Amino acid sequence: MRAQNSGLLLNMIWRERQISRAEIARRTELSPSTVSAIVADLEQAGLVRSIGAGVSRGGRRPTLIGFCDEAFSLVGVELGASHVTVVLTDLRGRVRTQSKASHAVRGDPEGSLQKARELVHECLDAERVPRRSVVGMGVAVPSPVHPASPGKMSPLILPAWKHVDVKEWFETTFDMPVFVDNDANLGALSECFWGAGSGGEDLTYIKLATGIGAGHIIHGDVYRGAGGTAGEIGHIPVDSNGPLCVCGLRGCLVTLIGSTALTERARELMGTRGRKGPTVRDLVEGAARDAAAKQIIDGMGAYLGIAVGGLLNLLNPAIVVLGGEISSVGEMLLDPLRASVRQRALSVSMAETRIVTSTLGERAIAVGAATLVLQAALRDRSLFPTQNVGRTA
Repeated sequence: MRAQNSGLLLNMIWRERQISRAEIARRTELSPSTVSAIVADLEQAGLVRSIGAGVSRGGRRPTLIGFCDEAFSLVGVELGASHVTVVLTDLRGRVRTQSKASHAVRGDPEGSLQKARELVHECLDAERVPRRSVVGMGVAVPSPVHPASPGKMSPLILPAWKHVDVKEWFETTFDMPVFVDNDANLGALSECFWGAGSGGEDLTYIKLATGIGAGHIIHGDVYRGAGGTAGEIGHIPVDSNGPLCVCGLRGCLVTLIGSTALTERARELMGTRGRKGPTVRDLVEGAARDAAAKQIIDGMGAYLGIAVGGLLNLLNPAIVVLGGEISSVGEMLLDPLRASVRQRALSVSMAETRIVTSTLGERAIAVGAATLVLQAALRDRSLFPTQNVGRTA
């Protein structure tokens, strides 16, 4: 019971940022002595501290207790299809430092993990953070994650990673708790805590990149499905005559609007720009002035609308958030997407759902990975290091 109450108070102080003992006692219906004892314990752990007097409601001014956002650090790692990103955050999701490198992650497990190791050390060294002050590490992967084997990635989608246990490797390498989840799920978690869904609404986050995936937040939690494949909208067939997908189906959404498909279409319509041809960045930069780029983005919005229309009818989220580099074109993608959705979704579903682009930027998923650790620690206080050592000088 003491541990349960301690977790209850810790979460309340984290959410409120600052609150008095008296208000905690009132809301929780715990005795003042119990609240004082738990707060003292949290202070000893370095998680909360007294921050001064609050506003009087007729008697003595109460002493406010505040959460120590800088008490410990969180590490977030994103293993993208073609890059590795690492962030170091505080307990409020604020990024202290970030490192990113391009890498052919899909086909090079060993090199990708070594690159992640380098970037993690780079971030810890940049902020002079000792490992013993890190709560844990979250890892985002471009694959469904089965709850029974969270370190394994789908051999169908990432065959080169078939024999790699990501969770085990990171735990062995860094000697800290490691949590692994699908990248789109962690984009959704990031939006839930820090972005479009921070007001508590149910939401869906759609990652538009090499792969196309969705993460769903329902009542504040990621919905993963029975086998971890909830949100794999990239493998919804939208064109029966479309290209064959790696999953074995034909005309999957990812074969039509994934980064590879977009750049191939750009090469056809825009011509080559340099030896490597057009990139997603070229599409983003040319969208406002290049008719071919706009045509590609219009087509992307139309195809994406097929999947999103079904999504609205099925789950009716309050918000759909688009992430990934291509989403930075904003309304140029949202306009054709919304038009396509209107043709397929019930009017009441469309009326209740906002479709927006992410404001969290390119590091949203890595921050979501760090947030996965924070969420776990707020639910299980034992994950926080037993003694706050803070940041070294």
